[in-house]
Amino acid sequence: MAEFAGGGGDRLGRYPAPAGGLSLQAFHVFGRFARLLSVYGLYQYLIGAKISVVVFMFGSLLGSAAVFFAIQKPWKGRPLSRSQIVPTAINGGVLALSLVLWGRGLQTCGPVRTILAEYVGAVLGAISTLLFGRGGHAARKVCGLIAMLAAFYFLSQGWAMATYSPFSLDPSASTDETMHEKGHVGLHSMIAPIFSGLLAALRRIIARRVSLKSQSKKRLHAITVASATCFLFPFAMTTLAMSEAGSRSDYHGSAVWPYLSMIFFGIVLMYYVDALIEDRLHIVPSSPQHLVVSAGCIIVLEFLYRMDFSPLGFMWCLTWLGSGIYVATTVESRFRRDLDPGEGQDFMRESRSELALSSLPS
Repeated sequence: MAEFAGGGGDRLGRYPAPAGGLSLQAFHVFGRFARLLSVYGLYQYLIGAKISVVVFMFGSLLGSAAVFFAIQKPWKGRPLSRSQIVPTAINGGVLALSLVLWGRGLQTCGPVRTILAEYVGAVLGAISTLLFGRGGHAARKVCGLIAMLAAFYFLSQGWAMATYSPFSLDPSASTDETMHEKGHVGLHSMIAPIFSGLLAALRRIIARRVSLKSQSKKRLHAITVASATCFLFPFAMTTLAMSEAGSRSDYHGSAVWPYLSMIFFGIVLMYYVDALIEDRLHIVPSSPQHLVVSAGCIIVLEFLYRMDFSPLGFMWCLTWLGSGIYVATTVESRFRRDLDPGEGQDFMRESRSELALSSLPS
């Protein structure tokens, strides 16, 4: 369970940046912005085109599997063992369910709450370090856990939206040009994206346990995406067969961009960016640094797409979430860095120790 704990580093949870760290940071920002841009485009498409989330995710996974197979060629190289292939295939089912829940959450909650719900793995990280971690500081970890839970509660109540935020200066100023999130506020509205975040955290842990090598990890991920496509195939075909022909659509743009952006930015590029940044800079998906980059991109895109957005309410939720992640994981991160300060400096390194694996959170 130690995989959930925060990554090692200095007082802010970072390792000393290696050579080229600035360019890697820029690449990280570009990758996150491209991925979140695809999320906002997909949100417009899902609420306008009235397309099934299952059908859309199947098409996106099918295209992504083709790209991963063309790049990684999993049939080449050292043969993969049965103990690797079977959990990887099962992991594909976890990925498929996670994406479907994520898409449904995007339809009902909008981009902000759906994106921030992806950091729910940090809550499991706080719980695991509290129960199984070493080094004490239980009170600090509990405070961090409470802060993260409070952040998700505020998000569920719509505090990041101008319509519902108590920080909104003029809640009645919303116009027809403002795009409102469709979902109602309340804890029930966050069920789908939160479960999606939990499944995504589980998928990352299974993937780390199955592969100890950087190259086989990428080959196995290609198999995972292909397996997810196979899992969704019967459901997508059933949905298409039962759907009404000529259903009304309020979406006036092309469907090409949502699919291509989801394939290349939302799935393929996101995987390689996260893998590179995690191995080189130790910025993991549930770290404060990752959250800060996502928050900056969200603010830009919220204003660009003229969403129902409360900057003060968003910053309030972000402060609670980021502080909770930092407080709950910094102590455990510092303890592991003292044990192995030089771990994980080579992105293409062929093997990692069990300690190295345990230092990477979901």
